[in-house]
Amino acid sequence: MELGRLEYLQALVTEFQVTDSTEAKEQVLANLANFAYDPSNYEYLRQLQVLDLFLDMLTEDNEALVEFAMGGLCNLCLDKTNKEYILEANGVEPIINCLSSSNEETVVSAVTTLMFLTTPRSRAQTTALPVVECMLRFSLSANTRLSNLASIFLQDYCSPPQVEEARNLSKHTAVGIPLPKD
Repeated sequence: MELGRLEYLQALVTEFQVTDSTEAKEQVLANLANFAYDPSNYEYLRQLQVLDLFLDMLTEDNEALVEFAMGGLCNLCLDKTNKEYILEANGVEPIINCLSSSNEETVVSAVTTLMFLTTPRSRAQTTALPVVECMLRFSLSANTRLSNLASIFLQDYCSPPQVEEARNLSKHTAVGIPLPKD
């Protein structure tokens, strides 16, 4: 049975790589993101380099591909090995860039992923000043999911001096990351 699972996941990865259909790529990536939810698939997904595939898709112009890739990373990063891989692969920066997406699901997954990726070693990057500024803006959103998640991020992952510095900086600028569309 286990070999069947690996073969099935390999078939999905191969289909993603060989198809020219955007719709098929979206469907396959969504399936891979769903399989990333199950810890019994983690080793197979690492073996098939799906983490790299997800990281690569974060810079695509296709919002659906970015959404599914971000969701897949969010599902995978609770695992310590996957978390370390994402951090070592310089995955934090493209994840932070997803905070500016107009797609709500992408933004929610990006915020959640940053929470899961925060370690003593990665904290300086995951809670950098632009991220904290962004979370302050998100905490004021009319979107309850986003405002609650951003508030938790600020409370649990940022120090009071970081939040205060971001508040003071935000008072002096009108430039910011746009909120996602509802």
